[in-house]
Amino acid sequence: MDLERKLAGLGFDLIVGFDEVGRGALAGPVMVGAAAVWARDLDGLEVPVGVADSKLLTEHKREAMFEGLRSWCAASAVGQASNKEIDEWGISYALGIAALRAVNEVERELNIDETSTAESFGAVIDKSDKTGGSGEFGDGLRDDGLLNVPFDDGSSLAVYPSSAPFRVGAILDGPNDYISKAVGTFDAPVIPVLPKVTTKVKADQSCALVSTASVIAKVTRDRLMVALAQGNPNYVPYQWQRNKGYGTAVHRAAIVEYGPTPLHRISWHLD
Repeated sequence: MDLERKLAGLGFDLIVGFDEVGRGALAGPVMVGAAAVWARDLDGLEVPVGVADSKLLTEHKREAMFEGLRSWCAASAVGQASNKEIDEWGISYALGIAALRAVNEVERELNIDETSTAESFGAVIDKSDKTGGSGEFGDGLRDDGLLNVPFDDGSSLAVYPSSAPFRVGAILDGPNDYISKAVGTFDAPVIPVLPKVTTKVKADQSCALVSTASVIAKVTRDRLMVALAQGNPNYVPYQWQRNKGYGTAVHRAAIVEYGPTPLHRISWHLD
């Protein structure tokens, strides 16, 4: 959780990990998982045993840790964009909208709104003696919004004041920030506090929050695809209960024989 702690040290009050599932599937939605923890809780928070990128875990292990991971987070959610939205918007924009839907749900579950401050969620600055000095606040904010806390030995600590706006720091797996690109667009939900996104390649293997989001999203999407496969006899030939909508030989052969279903991404090369 090194990156999570780094973001907390930069003054973010809530840290959220994001990861996607279903990007390469031929059918069904794309989903983005969001797993959040309070920055104030990081010092006492242990990484869940066995958590890893969902692709490195068996289905049985993912299912076994699913509820425990959801309980470990302060909040979690999975946003999705449908196959029709993918066809209309393209995959990158669909991922951004799915991620914004997820963080919107997380923030509203935690009762975060546009008026939230760090202080309102317990991030109160400690004004007590830290280095043998008085620890009193200096005058005014710096240009970057930080407040200098001077000490008698001549040192100072730059902190965010407790009355500062609530800040959300995000870690997104991969090299591209598709979340920020979707903010403020016509189809995007109105997020109480927009996250500041940090991208990291293979974050799903090195950041516990992103790994957690990966597992939660993967289990959620797999369960949906199995339910869809079992809920409509017309979907049986595509074997989604096994391939989860990905392009296996059996799946592609069924598309050739029976054609695409209403849940297929028809803008993609399906056969």
